[in-house]
Amino acid sequence: MWPARDTAPDSCRVALGTLAPGVFLRRDNRFRVQAGIGDAIVSAHLANPGRLAELLVPGSAIQLRPASRPTKRRTAYDLVLIESQNHWVSIDSQLPNLLMARLLECGWFARFTPFSTIRREVALGASRIDFLLTASNRTRWLEVKSVTLVEDGVAGFPDAPTDRGRRHLLELERAVAQGAEAEVMFVVQREDAQSFSPHDATDPAFGETLRRVARNGVQIHALRCHITPEAISPVDEIQVIL
Repeated sequence: MWPARDTAPDSCRVALGTLAPGVFLRRDNRFRVQAGIGDAIVSAHLANPGRLAELLVPGSAIQLRPASRPTKRRTAYDLVLIESQNHWVSIDSQLPNLLMARLLECGWFARFTPFSTIRREVALGASRIDFLLTASNRTRWLEVKSVTLVEDGVAGFPDAPTDRGRRHLLELERAVAQGAEAEVMFVVQREDAQSFSPHDATDPAFGETLRRVARNGVQIHALRCHITPEAISPVDEIQVIL
């Protein structure tokens, strides 16, 4: 049985703005797709460098956001949602960070409430980590990863090899060794996942590193989300199987 939907208060949701329904046609390159809106064919920006092969299926229903300044860019729309297996999936890889910032502000996670200061995009070694939370006697690094791949109810990351993602894990591991706390939050931008595991078939090195840093004190969590054309909202944390 699926958990209750839309239980999060408005303060813990991120509105998606006014979206236009369309149909996915093809992917031109990593960051541009072609879509149909009515009788027109339009170009749309894809804010996700992943492979997305299981999602970007010609003929799939999509939701697009009109660009706020279309004359300043090559595409007039952003591709925001795509329908897969009767569920909306957000494929905007930047949206999980916006959601996490909102959840930290609204107090969705009890384990984060002791922290009084939240900073974003903070340098750590040779990387920048999404959030740094501090209290009078505690420091916690929080890295957020976008997940769109689900196979047989298991959410997986990554869907393309990621040296950058592995480097983030190693920086967090070093931070823990130096006395800080660290966490990776995998935000599953769809509701049909029951658990999370590293997607070893795509990047075995990332999976191996994730398991090692978990043994060395980096906390690993996964958050399932409810997606509609109106908003993305948290549902619950799902089991992490390493």
